[in-house]
Amino acid sequence: MEELLTDRETPDRAQILETNRSAWTERLRLLSRAEESIVMSTFDMRDGESTRDILSVLYQKAQEGVEVRILVDGISGFLRMGGRPLFETLQAHPNIEIRLYNPITFWTVLTPWTTQGRMHDKYIIVDDLAYVLGGRNTFDYFIGEYPTDHRSLDREVLVYNGGHGAPEGRESSLYQVLDYFHQVWNSEACAPYGGTAGETAQEEVQTMLQERYDALTAAEPALFDPSYDYAAHTVETQGVTLLSNPTHIYAKEPVLFAQMMALADRAEESVVLHTPYAVLNDTMADTLAAVAEEVPVTVMLNAVENGDNVVASSDYRYHRDEVMGTGVQLLEYAGGLSYHGKSMVVDGEIALIGSYNLDLRSTYVDTELMVAVRSPQLAQELLESMEGLHRDCRLASPEGDTVPDGLTIPEAPWTRQAVWTVLGLVLQPFRILV
Repeated sequence: MEELLTDRETPDRAQILETNRSAWTERLRLLSRAEESIVMSTFDMRDGESTRDILSVLYQKAQEGVEVRILVDGISGFLRMGGRPLFETLQAHPNIEIRLYNPITFWTVLTPWTTQGRMHDKYIIVDDLAYVLGGRNTFDYFIGEYPTDHRSLDREVLVYNGGHGAPEGRESSLYQVLDYFHQVWNSEACAPYGGTAGETAQEEVQTMLQERYDALTAAEPALFDPSYDYAAHTVETQGVTLLSNPTHIYAKEPVLFAQMMALADRAEESVVLHTPYAVLNDTMADTLAAVAEEVPVTVMLNAVENGDNVVASSDYRYHRDEVMGTGVQLLEYAGGLSYHGKSMVVDGEIALIGSYNLDLRSTYVDTELMVAVRSPQLAQELLESMEGLHRDCRLASPEGDTVPDGLTIPEAPWTRQAVWTVLGLVLQPFRILV
């Protein structure tokens, strides 16, 4: 990470994707620019309106000769993609390959301890042009503005390689992400997505995707304009570095957590950390407390009344005092929509965005990615977004909680509270899997 802290020229420019609409817009725009290769890695991909939009562009690009590779977590693939003609039709295309990380197989029954190795990464890479990386899964809950029963707030970063197509472009962090992808894609943990849709089903999916692509290009021609100037819509950086966990399926050393805390430990002014939830062991709590002893640290997570992860909420209720005991300013978001963003800002200069939750699973079990961007301008933009969310937060304190004027936090029904209580107790021996 030392190169991140050293002044140097870099071809990378960056942009924050703060809204679900921008996630949809920039995916379609970026995918439409592909000429040679598209890589997409996601923890969870489900059929839906936004997914079909994305896949229609992927399929069109495959028709044009672009190599498309899609990597999905094995359990998510089993639950959401298995036996579905949409995904089987994609896999049947000669220019599209789908692989699953740690897939569920017949033999899994005999080795249940292997099932918990999950791939939590989420990113898209197009040629050597740009990539998007963050916390969003691939379905309507996170992407676009289509009607859906649930929706989540999240965040990503788009990194544009200003030297694409030239030798200096090889210095881009895009190649760090691409090398990471190849490491996972070619590992023993991955296997091809199975299943073959019948000829009639494939024809129906192909027709749907073509019609959808035609409708998109007619309705949103600006997104398919090859002259779009990424440089004009991104800010300069002084360095971008990929941080990651190990990629095998077994218990992991806490590499990414250590990398993030090493950056936080260098802070001279402040650290602001956003996470959907916090599930800490003593080591994590002590490390966070050591940073908070030196500089002000703000941590924002979902209020249990606001979050959509009942398991994490159950654990947090049991350990809330321990999180407060780290000495951080603890903010509990209650803005209505569940918050799913994972970000950190150090000294208003370094911005980290990615998939890592401040919990035991992200620290010790899953594959995880964060991109660290040294850019005061990007960091300030991120801080402004964070502070906007802080206005809808309850301040948790050992002396008593404080709710700002104008914020109403509805009380959870007794049935939900009972579930939290029972789950929180039952799952204490299994906190690493929460």
